[in-house]
Amino acid sequence: MRALPLAEPEPCVRLVPVFAGLTAAQQAEVGRFARPVTVRAGDAVARAGERSSRLFVLHSGSVKVRRLSAAGHETILRVLTPGEVVGEEAFLTGDTPEADTVALADSRLCSFDHADLAGLLGRMPDIGVGMLRALAVKLTSAERMVTALTSSDVGARVAAYLLDAPVTVSGGGPPVVHLPIPKNQVAAHLGTTPETLSRRLAALERDGLIEVRPGREVAILDAAGLGRRAEA
Repeated sequence: MRALPLAEPEPCVRLVPVFAGLTAAQQAEVGRFARPVTVRAGDAVARAGERSSRLFVLHSGSVKVRRLSAAGHETILRVLTPGEVVGEEAFLTGDTPEADTVALADSRLCSFDHADLAGLLGRMPDIGVGMLRALAVKLTSAERMVTALTSSDVGARVAAYLLDAPVTVSGGGPPVVHLPIPKNQVAAHLGTTPETLSRRLAALERDGLIEVRPGREVAILDAAGLGRRAEA
């Protein structure tokens, strides 16, 4: 992992929900403490069991948070998209990470030293509120996925995954999920096969809940119905 020049560190601040409650002047001040980092696909940003004194904000690219079993089996816990944060748990609790954070593609991040962040938090308590909100969202997402993964219904797992995936909305169209990893990796994450994943996506599409588009895009047509399917 190398530190290279990164133009405009402030976007790392403006993109992040943790800093969304700050004024423009406060965001600019936070941006002064951002340190640019670039990683190549496959590089580790943080390793399980290794103490880290930095919080990372993804500026561009994609990184995954994963766990490896003793046998080397990989379980992807989540995939970060630009604007998302990793490492806030270690900052708040002082614990070492229990999972690896690895770049899926060439990526740029901004890092904040814990000492700098603690000083900012003392002057800007809204940062702490933002962190708690972000952790609450992660907890809700994790609980829904755990419930779905313990179900024998693969369709429920697929629905839960789509509900918790980041979406984009353009114009008056429906929210669109861009799968951050290939479908075979999504299938492995959900404990199923690529063929079964394709069948379940097709079934959700026939029910009018989603629209499977070319590439990795899935439009959410009925979020409420998808939610009921996730709880099936």
